[in-house]
Amino acid sequence: MKYVKQFLIILAVSFIGECLKFWLPFPISGSIYGMMLLFILLLSGCIKVGQIEDAAKFLLDIMPILFIPSAVGIITKWKELQEIWWQIIIITIVTTIIVMVVSGLVTQTIIRKSKK
Repeated sequence: MKYVKQFLIILAVSFIGECLKFWLPFPISGSIYGMMLLFILLLSGCIKVGQIEDAAKFLLDIMPILFIPSAVGIITKWKELQEIWWQIIIITIVTTIIVMVVSGLVTQTIIRKSKK
């Protein structure tokens, strides 16, 4: 029952994120709104980490399986992607580097602030 409650909390926050996507005129996906909302709720203490920890760990453990549909989609659309494959590779490399740099800088900032 504990896992069901934790999943329901995560699903409720995700649903609210999807509703925000519908109501707000910004080109931001509902999952981003949901993650920002969950982050704010965790920071404010409205949701404690223990209330969603086990379900979140489970979702992280199965995350590689969730990429299978995307990979199958790429395989099925290969004919259309052949014309622009090099552009996709460049975009993937550049965005990966940007994410790594930003993640590293944010982590360093948080570590420095926690030491003070």
